[in-house]
Order: sequence, then structure tokens, then C-alpha cells
Amino acid sequence: MSEAASSTSSAGTVRSNRLLSSIDRFFRISERGSNFRCELLAGLTTFSTLSYILVVNPMIMSASGMDYGALITATAVVGAVFTVMMGLWTNYPLAMAPGMGVNALLAYQVCQGMHVPWQGALGLVFYSGILFFILSVTGLRKLIIDSFPGYFKKIVSVGIGFFLAYLGLKNCGLLVANPRTMIGLGSLASPGVLLPFIGIAITVVMTYRRVPAALVLSILLISITGLFLPGSHPHTTLTMLPGRFFDWPGSMGKVFLQLDFGYFWTHLNLCLPIVLAILFGDLFSAMATLLAVCGLAKLTDENGDLPKLKQALTADATAAMGAALLGTNTPVIYIESAAGAEAGGRTGLVSIVVAICYLAALFFTPVIAAVPAIATGPVLVVIGIFMAQGLGELKFADLTVAATFLVTMLLMVLTSASDGLALGFIVCVLIHLLTGRAKEIKPAAYALVGLFLLHYLFP
Repeated sequence: MSEAASSTSSAGTVRSNRLLSSIDRFFRISERGSNFRCELLAGLTTFSTLSYILVVNPMIMSASGMDYGALITATAVVGAVFTVMMGLWTNYPLAMAPGMGVNALLAYQVCQGMHVPWQGALGLVFYSGILFFILSVTGLRKLIIDSFPGYFKKIVSVGIGFFLAYLGLKNCGLLVANPRTMIGLGSLASPGVLLPFIGIAITVVMTYRRVPAALVLSILLISITGLFLPGSHPHTTLTMLPGRFFDWPGSMGKVFLQLDFGYFWTHLNLCLPIVLAILFGDLFSAMATLLAVCGLAKLTDENGDLPKLKQALTADATAAMGAALLGTNTPVIYIESAAGAEAGGRTGLVSIVVAICYLAALFFTPVIAAVPAIATGPVLVVIGIFMAQGLGELKFADLTVAATFLVTMLLMVLTSASDGLALGFIVCVLIHLLTGRAKEIKPAAYALVGLFLLHYLFP
């Protein structure tokens, strides 16, 4: 090697070492007992566990009338942009993506059930983000969260889990409309019903055995098997092979900046409870996930608190506003981030790796678009099971808890999440008042009950 070439190589090595050193200092990688290899693997682990959202979110949100192809791109872009923002603002190993539960609420209950146009629904997401941002920067978020009894927060999560499982069973064809009993059982003799039914069992088993990326593998297995089973129409299969496997990402033009800011104000009485349901759901989810993931990564202080909780919640609120502008539902911090933390991820560099994976996945859009609804149904059921695990923490021997749970859960599944949350909370507060347990209710709770009552008594 010539002296000039050797000098150039040495200079390149020095620059590379300086860059790595700068990244190390910025993310405090060594300080937190991690290294580049560990952060990279943690990012890949996190993405593998939540990549199902690239298939499931567009599938659900398209039921509102939104363009499916544009939603695939919007889901990946929103996940990438706001995961980077969360990683840079907090330096925590967190990943964001459009939220499960919120998407079903908007598509099926708000757009289909209440006939709100999807542009108006995106506007509601934007306004919920504004409220969340105000609560986060002013500190009112703690007052609001504390006004809900601890068990009620768990009930809301369980209720949304039941609704997701119900939706998954419908997508699998296991639940169908029945004029006599409202809901009937689909035909297990049909390959399109039997395959996802078996898929539910396989997904649960893989998850129980902690198979890496179990939910993604479930979608792949069902989709591939569907290539060999007859579809509902002659000469078709349950899964249609895509025309190509790679392509340039689709345009977001059909959903980008399409939100309707005015719908909220012209339908205030209808929309306010929906906005509050999105807001409270995001608040509960964000707090629970942050404490769980960051506790696992040993990033909490000696009191179990997060030093950058305010920054994390502010980033979460900003993401809600940004996602509505980009054309999809509220992003949330995904509990799957715990997989990366368990793999040793300790810094925001994990978030950067996840974001890169989101964008890379966009070049596989034809494959994502070919995934049938029956392949995502079992995943929805299993996610619902995850969310329903909070049942074990509820004390049903307390009649207050049992009554509040029954009202909230049934209304969330059979009507809407917003009605379930509002009426369930009213029942909760009234029972406490009438049984001499008023001291257990915070003053802010009465203001919320008053707001909900005004909505229902003076429509």
C-alpha cells in the first residue's frame, strides 16, 4: 500500500472513531452500560416485535374509507418520524406507532358507527393532541390521571382489549351477524374460518413460548398457508400472490393534510366525548408503558420516577397532532419497546434503529398489501388478550369494581369506547358517593362527571 493510501485510510479511521465517540457521548451509551452492538440488536428486536402494525393499522383504518396504500406509507412514516423524535427528546429506548385500540375506535365506532367522515375523525385526533400537549406542558396531566381511581384505568385498558379481541374474531369470520341472536358463529367448515381459528391457537402458543417476533410470524404463516387454500370466489385463494415483492413506497397524497378542522366545532356535542376518550386512553397508555419499559431498562430514579417524564409525554402529545396531519391515527409508545430493553437497549439510539427499519419496510409495500384480513385477525385477538391481563389485578369482590367493570366493558364492546369510558366513570363516581366512599374520589373527578352528564342530558 502506498504512503498516500495508508495516510488516507488512517484519516478515515480517525474520523470514524470521532463520529462513534460523538454518538456515544450524545446518547450516553457507555455511561449507561451499553455498546453500539447491543443498541443495534435491541432496535432490530423491538422492530421485529411491532412490525405487525405496518399490516394491521392500514387494514383497520381503511375500514373508515381511507386509501389502503396511502395508509401503509403513512403508518411507516409516522412510526419513523415520531420514534426518532421520542428517542432524541428523551434518550429512552422507545418506539412509537399508530395505536391499536385508537384505530379500531376511529374506524369502526366513530366513522362506521357514528357516521363521522374520516377527515373529521383525523381532526378529532389533532384536537386530542392539542389537549394532551397542554396537559403535559402545564402539569395538569397528573391532576387528571390522579382523578381516576387506579382500578378504573385498568378497566379502560381491559375494555379496549375486549373490543380488539371481538374485532379480531369478526375478521377471522368466527363471529357473524345473526338476526335472532345478534351475533352467531361462522362456519368452521370454511377454510377462510378454520385457518384463522387454528391461527389463534398457534399465535398464543408461540407468544407463550416467547418465540421472537411471534405476531409477525403468525401473519406470515397464515398468509403463506392461504396461498394454497381456496377463497370465497371461484379460482381464487385466501391469499393472492402480489405481482411484485419490491416497489417504491406509495404516495401519502390521499391522506396527507386531509383532516377536517371544522367538524369538531360544528358537531361539538358528538365529538367532545370522542376526543376525551382518545385523550384519556393515550394518557393511561403512555404512563403505563413509560414506567414499564424504562423500569426494565433501569432508567428510573430511586423513587421509581422517570427524570424525563414530561419530555416523553410532550413528545407523545406532539406525535398525535403530527400524525393527524400526516394522515393516520394517534401514535402511542408501544409496550413492545420492552423487548428491546430486555435485549439490553438503554438509549435513544434504539429508537433511531427502529425508525430506519420502518422506512426500509416501505420498499416491501406490495407484500404488505397482499396480507389478507384473516391473517391479522388472530393478532388482534392476542393483543386483546394482552390488554385483558389486567383483569387479574381487579378486585371483583368489591361490588364497586365489579359494577363499574361490567358497565364500562359492555358499553365499550357494544357501543363505543367513548361511551364506555364516560358512562363507566359516571357509574363509578355515583356508587362511591351513594355508598359513603366519597373521600376516595378526587375533586377533579366531579368536574369530569359534570362534563359527561351535560353531554348525555342535553344532547
